[in-house]
Amino acid sequence: MSEPSTKAAVTRYPVHALIRDRWSPRAFASRAVDRETLGSLLEAARWAASCNNEQPWSFIVARKEDGGVAFEQILRCLVPGNQTWAQTAPVLMISLARTTFAANGKPNQHAFHDVGAATAQLALQATSLGLSVHPMAGVDRDCIRAEFSLPEGIEVVAAIAVGWPGDPEALPERYREREKGNRERKSLDEMVFGGWGG
Repeated sequence: MSEPSTKAAVTRYPVHALIRDRWSPRAFASRAVDRETLGSLLEAARWAASCNNEQPWSFIVARKEDGGVAFEQILRCLVPGNQTWAQTAPVLMISLARTTFAANGKPNQHAFHDVGAATAQLALQATSLGLSVHPMAGVDRDCIRAEFSLPEGIEVVAAIAVGWPGDPEALPERYREREKGNRERKSLDEMVFGGWGG
């Protein structure tokens, strides 16, 4: 079995090793994620910054080893391409956003941003423990809403696969090559404007 690639980012300026090493693989080992470890990831998400400290995030969490229906419910709501590889992850999650402020019921235009911040902290905590996290936009939101009877005002943001790094050679060929490819990002010059003197 080949060793999983760390795929460290090549950066223009120094960044923390957790940021450099975090990436979103599709290959997961069959090893389970225990509740204590999973709790650490969710604790990291809990302490993310949010608009007015609203904390609009919540997560549906399903561990495959628990044998309940939630894992299969999430899996069948993923787009077929994601089902192909996500079925091997030991944990599947759904991130959710409460889209109104609790105090006054007004729309919270920052809710999805804040859920993203919580998910980023979850991913960095996972990286610190040697775990991998792969958020997915490819999820049928209406399917999740029906499967879990979501109330009004709660919106599906993303699906998330969590687990220990696996062997890319176990993936279907089209994903295997992407797993081994270089990581790329836009340059800072393409994304920073105004008084940037780069």
